[in-house]
Amino acid sequence: MELYLITHNKNKIKEFKLLLEPEFKIDVLEFDYPELRSDDSEEIVKLAAKQLADKLNKTVIVEDSGFFIKALNGFPGTCTAYIYQRIGNKGFLKLMKGVKKRAVYYKSAIGFCQAGKEAISFFGVEEGTLALKEKGKKGWGQDPIFIPKGKKKTYGQLRTANDVNLFRKRAIIKLKEFLENNF
Repeated sequence: MELYLITHNKNKIKEFKLLLEPEFKIDVLEFDYPELRSDDSEEIVKLAAKQLADKLNKTVIVEDSGFFIKALNGFPGTCTAYIYQRIGNKGFLKLMKGVKKRAVYYKSAIGFCQAGKEAISFFGVEEGTLALKEKGKKGWGQDPIFIPKGKKKTYGQLRTANDVNLFRKRAIIKLKEFLENNF
C-alpha cells in the first residue's frame, strides 16, 4: 500500500518513514492546504485527510501536533505552531511566570483516509512539565522547555539525532497496527 504523507516538516517525514517503512511505502507531498481552526485535534485531521484524499484520489496521512499547557486551559494546543512563530518559547515561559503547577503535554493526531472513504484518526500523548527556563539546544519547537515525565532534563538537553517524538511515535504505532490488520 502506498501512503502519501502531506507535510513540509522534515522531522515528521523522518519519523513516519523510520516507523512505517519498509512495510508501508511513504511518499511525501509537500504543499500547503487550508486547515480547519478548532480546539479538537481529531476534527482537524479527519477533515484534512478526507478532503485531501478525495481531491488527490490517493491514500493520505496528515498529522497535527500540539503543546498543551494545563494551567492555561490547554493553550496553545492546536495553534502551537502559529503561536510559537509569534511568541516563541520565551513567550510561553513569560505566560507561566510565577505559576507553580506546570503540567504540560504533547498530543499528536494522525488522520488517515482513502479516497472515497471516511477518515479515521489515531492519537499519541506524552506528559511532562514546563521548565522554568530554556535549557539545551537539541531538538526543535518546545524541546528546550519540555521536561518529559520521569526525567529531570528537557528534550533540548536529552535529544539525539535519531530520536522520535514519543507522542508522535505512539500515534504512528497505532496507525501501523491498523494498517497491518487491515491491508
